[in-house]
Amino acid sequence: MTTASEPAWLRHARSLLGTREAPGAANSPTIMGWAKRLGAKALGMLYNADSVPWCGLFVAHCLAEDGIPAAPIAVRAKAWATWGANIAADRIAPGAVLVFERPGGGHVGFYLGEDKTSYHVLGGNQGDRVSIMRLEKSRCIARRWPIRRAVIGKPRLMTSTAGVPSSSNEA
Repeated sequence: MTTASEPAWLRHARSLLGTREAPGAANSPTIMGWAKRLGAKALGMLYNADSVPWCGLFVAHCLAEDGIPAAPIAVRAKAWATWGANIAADRIAPGAVLVFERPGGGHVGFYLGEDKTSYHVLGGNQGDRVSIMRLEKSRCIARRWPIRRAVIGKPRLMTSTAGVPSSSNEA
């Protein structure tokens, strides 16, 4: 559900739902275009293949569309854990940047809502595409909001989980 009360970066992220990696050795021109526009300075490294985890690239791209600078080394999911300002779990709102622990690294995406045990996250590189997945709250290591941006909304309880897959490893 898209609403006008959501931040612009989240509306942009929703517009990218379904964007996929290219199969095999090929690269998605869309994903590679994000990397090219952001550049190595914003990403913290030269990004040259969509087989490299791109959840941080996705978050950086969506925020940049609203003029918000990325975390240093934005392609590294855990770099987002200190970006922006901390936002408490009871003050979280759609569009918040959530950082998760996972085997072998981290994952980053946008908060859409939550149920009792999981956050509903719109993110890149979730099943090799931009999608919405449920990630266990216990794996969340940071909840962040852009500095100098008003928090729009409040926690959103999702009463249905039907059709929203649960994930344990977003690699």
